[in-house]
Amino acid sequence: MSNNDDQLQRKLPMFENNPSVGNQDPNHKTEVLYESSSQKPLLVREQLARKPTMKINLNQPENWNSDTARSVDMYNDWFMNCAPDTFRSTRILVTSEVETVFDKTNGLIGATPEFLLANPRSLRTFRMSCCPPLAVDRLVGLAGVPQSLVKIMERGKLPRVSNTSFNQNVAKLLSVLTKMLDHEIFVWIEQPDKDSPENRFRAATIIADRLTGADANPILRNAQEKRQLDKLAIFLETLGYTRKQVESGQQIEQMPTGTYAFHVNVPCTKDDGRPLNVSIDAVIQRHQAVPGSALPILIEAKSAGDFTNTNKRRKEESDKIGHLRRTFGAYIPYYLFLNGYFDSGYFGYEAAAGIDWVWEHRMEDLLCLDLEV
Repeated sequence: MSNNDDQLQRKLPMFENNPSVGNQDPNHKTEVLYESSSQKPLLVREQLARKPTMKINLNQPENWNSDTARSVDMYNDWFMNCAPDTFRSTRILVTSEVETVFDKTNGLIGATPEFLLANPRSLRTFRMSCCPPLAVDRLVGLAGVPQSLVKIMERGKLPRVSNTSFNQNVAKLLSVLTKMLDHEIFVWIEQPDKDSPENRFRAATIIADRLTGADANPILRNAQEKRQLDKLAIFLETLGYTRKQVESGQQIEQMPTGTYAFHVNVPCTKDDGRPLNVSIDAVIQRHQAVPGSALPILIEAKSAGDFTNTNKRRKEESDKIGHLRRTFGAYIPYYLFLNGYFDSGYFGYEAAAGIDWVWEHRMEDLLCLDLEV
């Protein structure tokens, strides 16, 4: 190994036919990381799943259809009983945000490029205030500005480099938006005497409806994820686990035993060797893990409200497991936590990729992962 190589190099598993490795249990796999510059072991990673070939659901295709039916029923029950409240509460918040934009721009008619620069996320409100409401691509075409500018502004950010061209593009956006404002909603544009709190509130609720409707799927998906993780937290804490967030820069192997964390960025490596962070919904360090060296269990919470959007997700999961295996080896304990509309085509793809899953309607399957003390 070259002394000039500053990257961490992973050695092949050392347990095969090696009497010097203490545990000869074929299910006990040990890997050693070396830092090239020192040629010394940096970290021992032990994959401690006592049943590394244990399958939970991926090898039971005879149950996939019945499990899907139960999962769909569970999702639909949640949607009918909880989704309306989730949507309404979000709409109330968005209405308040729209009213704030109105107050700061004199009912939109006093908007300036300086206002958009100081409040870039308000661009969404302006798009939905047009007649007809403008999609991002349509606004980009009309204004003749880069699509990336609109997308980054609607995330509440600005490009890192501000220059004359950037300021001109913001002015172009505002020129199109003010010309296309919906005068039937903003009645005070043509009739200033109708600029009243009641008319502003009515206009704000209409625009908030448009914004919330456009974001309905992400709103419900985020609510489902929160509900799934809350349920997972209760399950884990019943088994004696404690929530402890992973610190920035901390190796996931260093998580204390008997702890779990949500929304963890796991440092991984791309095909070309460049680093990237892979976001994982839940990371669990088992009670019986070897302190400081065991790979935790990684879980992705997934829900789907129909069968049509799962193809994109399975591609994302395939990419994610590829990055994880490239970084941690083939035995990375990565599982999906599913609720909703997932069909046999989705399961076949995941099973072929070696990705297993646990159903929310049968959470006791998590016990197969040796989570108990």
